Amino acid sequence: MIRPMFGHRPKPKKFDLPLRYYDPEKDEKEKRKERIRFESKTRRHDRQGTKVLLYAALLFLVVWIISLL
Repeated sequence: MIRPMFGHRPKPKKFDLPLRYYDPEKDEKEKRKERIRFESKTRRHDRQGTKVLLYAALLFLVVWIISLL
């Protein structure tokens, strides 16, 4: 509280920004990773459809066997 009376002004805080350079090779690697992730998701979807079809077939067989008894 006494400092402003003697002409002291607060100084702005120093900020050091780390320098970042554009690396085209790193950008390409990130794009490839995104493509690989996208391809893996489509494979999971195909497997999921196969599992659903298999479960439906098994359910049909169980109902058919019960109806025969």
